[in-house]
Amino acid sequence: MPASPRFKALAGLSQSELEKILRGSQAPALDSLHGWEWRGWNTPWYCSAVGIRQFIKGFFKSDVMVEGYNIPPKQTGLDGEWIQKPSPEAPKRFGFYTVAPVRADSADNFYPGALLLDYGASPRNAAWQPERVLRDYLVQPDEKNPDILLGKAYLALGPRVPVSYFIIERLRRVDWKP
Repeated sequence: MPASPRFKALAGLSQSELEKILRGSQAPALDSLHGWEWRGWNTPWYCSAVGIRQFIKGFFKSDVMVEGYNIPPKQTGLDGEWIQKPSPEAPKRFGFYTVAPVRADSADNFYPGALLLDYGASPRNAAWQPERVLRDYLVQPDEKNPDILLGKAYLALGPRVPVSYFIIERLRRVDWKP
């Protein structure tokens, strides 16, 4: 199934327009995420040059919390398909994160109404893995559409450094646990 018109419209907005939406939106319901994989699109042009424009995020429920992972897809473009690598039968899951509401007393509290995807808090990433410095904020831009979400990624290098905006859209139901 191709990306929806709303997904494509969000992917084409400017950074200032995306920031305004991010600040004016609230977090999706935590329980609406797990059990799904989501097609993703990093908005900056330079993500194409390094082969990370398209991505897949998955969410699952562990014994104590909602967690997630990333899967690299083939880079087929905004109108293409999101095909897992190395294959749909054996996708590479990596870049794990925990998912929780943003806490006001945290260093990662730029968007109080958002969910925080914290790669540094996941015990599934080894200490040497570079994705441990990622922090993503996630909101639902359309109150009545829980199938499209907007995010913003930061690097936690002491100070938080913004990296990119991204859009995710519900792609397929999955039943995966590590």
